[in-house]
Amino acid sequence: MATIRRFDSADAPAVAGLIERCLREVNSRDYPREVIERMCDHFTEQRIKELAIQRQMFVAEANGIAGTVSRDGNKVYTMFVNPPAAGRGIGRLLMRHVEALAVVDGYDHMETGASITGHGFYQRLGYIDVRSTETEFGFNYILRRNLP
Repeated sequence: MATIRRFDSADAPAVAGLIERCLREVNSRDYPREVIERMCDHFTEQRIKELAIQRQMFVAEANGIAGTVSRDGNKVYTMFVNPPAAGRGIGRLLMRHVEALAVVDGYDHMETGASITGHGFYQRLGYIDVRSTETEFGFNYILRRNLP
């Protein structure tokens, strides 16, 4: 079973590697190579450390870092699960963790941007499409889920 904990700056190499692996092995099915390269260039170890200062960032541990997610208020960012750990409930665990924190902080809904690749995952968690947009990283869905 995975456990969730706050990101530590010493996690940056593992998290950057996990994100790059997800992008190259999974997201590359839905996005052209130049978009994947742009995303990989964006999520460096240094950038991960910067994001962790700007937002609350968490990692899931299960025989090493198996996933990551970050949150700013009721917005979800950088949600990735290591491809070998996919389908084991780690993504759901990470999302429910940040949703519970948002409830404690008084939010009534969560929002996230989702890649084409991650769109179905969020829908299975009860997120509803609000709109779609083009970003520097390609096509993106904006989804929302009401919180209890």
